[in-house]
Amino acid sequence: MTTGQWGTPLGNAEIDNELAETIVKRSGLIDVEDEAHRYEHSIEVQLPFLQYLYNGRFKFVPVCMMLQDLETSQNIGTAVAESVRGRDVMILASSDWTHYESQKIAKAKDMQAIDAVLRMDETDFQKRIEESGVSACGFGPVTALTYAAKKLGAKKAELLSYKTSGDVTGDESAVVGYAAIAFAS
Repeated sequence: MTTGQWGTPLGNAEIDNELAETIVKRSGLIDVEDEAHRYEHSIEVQLPFLQYLYNGRFKFVPVCMMLQDLETSQNIGTAVAESVRGRDVMILASSDWTHYESQKIAKAKDMQAIDAVLRMDETDFQKRIEESGVSACGFGPVTALTYAAKKLGAKKAELLSYKTSGDVTGDESAVVGYAAIAFAS
């Protein structure tokens, strides 16, 4: 989406039209498709946290990726990095990790993929997702963010937290994994 605003219980969040248009032009692959966001929940889950943290004083650019292959992800990562260079921005990617496997298996699979992100190796990350059968639903955005972070000068990635739904519910038979990773220069 390149125009408009999204409503949450904390108010409206405005899309940064100028930045959105710049990203679209620099990518050459991105289709402006408002409908793509209708049933995708990853951005709408993040917005209230951002509204709370920044007291609603921010604009955002929603990007939803259908194609999540390495080449597409690198293209989007490049477009984002080139478009935000010199601006005061935060880039977020949202994805669950392994879905509905035991805690032990989910954690083992997820940590293989997370290790590649921590080394900022997007190619190995995608390889591990595929070879290990990690059912992360947003691995393309994670790849794009990793690639953009490197292009913007990030030198390290840090795992802030890794948990599964089993850590909260106590049922470790079929969990969903979650990780928070930050990039820094």
